[in-house]
Amino acid sequence: MRIQEKYDRLIAYFEREMPRAKSELHYGNAFELLVAVMLSAQCTDKRVNMVTPALFAAYPDAASLAAASVEDIYGYIKSVSYPNSKSRHLKGMAERLVADYGGEVPEDVEQMQTLPGVGRKTANVIASVVFNQSVMPVDTHVFRVSERIGLTTGSKTPLQTELVLEKHFPADKVGVAHHWLILHGRYVCTARTPHCGECGIRDICRYYGRRKSRVED
Repeated sequence: MRIQEKYDRLIAYFEREMPRAKSELHYGNAFELLVAVMLSAQCTDKRVNMVTPALFAAYPDAASLAAASVEDIYGYIKSVSYPNSKSRHLKGMAERLVADYGGEVPEDVEQMQTLPGVGRKTANVIASVVFNQSVMPVDTHVFRVSERIGLTTGSKTPLQTELVLEKHFPADKVGVAHHWLILHGRYVCTARTPHCGECGIRDICRYYGRRKSRVED
């Protein structure tokens, strides 16, 4: 199967089965999504969604978060993973937003990456979800699922995966494709024991094809 045919088949499947895929994080604006994505690193969206209502009520914007102490921020997020470093990053991010961007999250991916605690994946999430830019955030799910299915071959870094996916997905599908791959990796193509029997795209999956061949041999 040609690579583009594989992408086309995947798009057709998910457009039918998951046409309105979106982030499972709860947020109301770019600032809130940025905070939520920063908190979600190595943490479940479910846990983040439990923490953010009180956090956003206390610090509804960059100025209020910048004025808070690291200790106070920690009190709201202590149940997430790595709360000490995330508390420092959240305060630093808010301070930079106030100092350099008038308290508003910039739309530019490179500018977002100047904020403490904000890497390329996080910046791409905000650019894609809030600002509707045709960029592909690559987290562990997207990286794993893309290689297993055969959307990428031999990718060594998230950036390599990002560039290949952006090349083959139509520009107007990149944003929703990001959610398709994340949700598929989260609930079907799981890291340790992928649920191939429940997968609707196993007929185009490289991993499943190899696994099936080994069983038949």
